Amino acid sequence: MASWIAADWPAPDTIIAGTSLRDGRFEALNLAGAPCWLKQVHGADIVEAKRYASPPIADGSVSRNPQHLCVVRTADCLPVLLCSNAGAVAAAHAGWRGLAAGVLENAVAAMEIKDPGQILAWLGPAISQPSFEVGDEVKSAFVAHDAAAADCFELNSRGRWQADLYGLARQRLAAAGVTRTYGGGFCTFQDVNRFHSFRRDPNCGHMVSFVAVAAP
Repeated sequence: MASWIAADWPAPDTIIAGTSLRDGRFEALNLAGAPCWLKQVHGADIVEAKRYASPPIADGSVSRNPQHLCVVRTADCLPVLLCSNAGAVAAAHAGWRGLAAGVLENAVAAMEIKDPGQILAWLGPAISQPSFEVGDEVKSAFVAHDAAAADCFELNSRGRWQADLYGLARQRLAAAGVTRTYGGGFCTFQDVNRFHSFRRDPNCGHMVSFVAVAAP
């Protein structure tokens, strides 16, 4: 059985990216370079991927150096990987709080690409809309920013909302100028064999999503 999913996007050959699966060990992938682990807090801060004495408090990182991998850990939240022909890469941990706070916009800005239309995005495994029930406060947080976000919420029979993380991420990326978006279509909650899911099992582990510039 495969231990990871490769990002399915038309990235330059110098980019390696993907997500480790439930039964796969990230360390076993033997990637060149060191992962920049983060203390993720469902926020919107982005840091430079480099060696730190302890994991920085952030929910994304950016790198142009093959020696440093951008990585995020998820188990229902959405991992978003970004790359460009200019050699910049980024990874963001985008649960609903991070998305609403602007983590994707901050990741795009941190890449310092003059034309964001040249950036590629890949949306990795996350909880799907049919499995992601939220309350009014979640919908309100997005609609207050952009009324079009209402299209990503469906009212259910319990008077709550089914939220589309993938759709919300695509909206946010497009507003930041990133329209070349790939991936999506996973469901961490429903796909028991491949993915961890916090909503299915609060004691679960995490998948690791990664993106790096390959060493020359």
